[in-house]
Amino acid sequence: MNDPRPRTVLVIGGGASGNAVTVLLRQAGIAVELIEAKPDWNVLGSGITLQGNALRVLREVGVWDEVRESGYAVDAVGMAAPDGTVFHVQQDFRTGGDDLPSIFGMQRPRLQEILCEAVRESGAAVRLGTTAEELVQDASGVTARFSDGTEGRYDLVIAADGVGSRTRAMIGISDKPEPTGMAIWRVPAPRPESVKRKDLSYGGPCYIAGYCPTSKNTIYAYLVEANRDRASIDPASYADEMRRLAAPYGGAWPEIAASITDPAEVNYTWFERLLVEGSWHRGRVVLIGDAAHVCPPTLAQGAAMSLEDASVLAEMLSEEQDWSSLDALLTGFYERRIDRVRMVVEASVQLGQWQMDGARDADAPGLMGRTMSVLQETP
Repeated sequence: MNDPRPRTVLVIGGGASGNAVTVLLRQAGIAVELIEAKPDWNVLGSGITLQGNALRVLREVGVWDEVRESGYAVDAVGMAAPDGTVFHVQQDFRTGGDDLPSIFGMQRPRLQEILCEAVRESGAAVRLGTTAEELVQDASGVTARFSDGTEGRYDLVIAADGVGSRTRAMIGISDKPEPTGMAIWRVPAPRPESVKRKDLSYGGPCYIAGYCPTSKNTIYAYLVEANRDRASIDPASYADEMRRLAAPYGGAWPEIAASITDPAEVNYTWFERLLVEGSWHRGRVVLIGDAAHVCPPTLAQGAAMSLEDASVLAEMLSEEQDWSSLDALLTGFYERRIDRVRMVVEASVQLGQWQMDGARDADAPGLMGRTMSVLQETP
């Protein structure tokens, strides 16, 4: 028999995957409470590149129209020499279908604003500046004890609390992200008039020098190098350091570099990898997004994989009338996602490793093409 009680879900983490799964579950009439550790619910960062399969989920969430008005769509990637000479323009795969752009750039904080507003409008309960300090499970549910001294009772807990997930360790999963050996400098910048697509340069002082439009007036630019001891880099020098790394590059880079003046706008991050194997849940607590898997952005698929998790899990929970077999349902969620996610994580890491190894005969275009062909299929 179906359980007549209203189903209740706690979502831990108000980033892209947590916000998306919250809205999708609310669309199905499921009661959701979302907690977010940051009091301002803010996401820092310069820009984000969303491919079609990520946009497909944002359309399911109901925010594609707002996203489209806030970013910049491109359908090709330019490959350039360090001096800025473009030697190849590649039409990219439309992984979200023919009616969505293949590549879409936007400012990361703006995407967060749109998703947060969708969560508010969904009717979900939202508690900011709050963390889950303890999760106590039994046969019928989960009792969560929160940092403000309160507690709540839920049928299911979805942990979308990111790469540094506290929930992952809390439920006994020991996997942790590992550095791949690369690091990235990112910055938002005014859009040079010449920049109308995503361009990438390989070689020079960095492994990759790239930029992508994020609106009619803005881009985000990035430089990828071998990772360094973060403690050895003074954050006050971030703008100077990024300008130094950008100096040898031609094309639009001199104009971009001249705009890099505020060190607070420059972000320096190591590339990491993570893939939780075996299952992404323990009892009634399930990991999604970066809590379960992380890949370097060499394929620009990290956000897409997280958003796909939200879509697939919400679909399975919404369609399943009887939650008495949650273990089987959550195992099925893992089995539906693991091969696709593993493919993306391994391909993303391999592309970076080839660059670090200086592998001249590596079939990077072939690996990217094979991966993107699979991603054109719905998850």
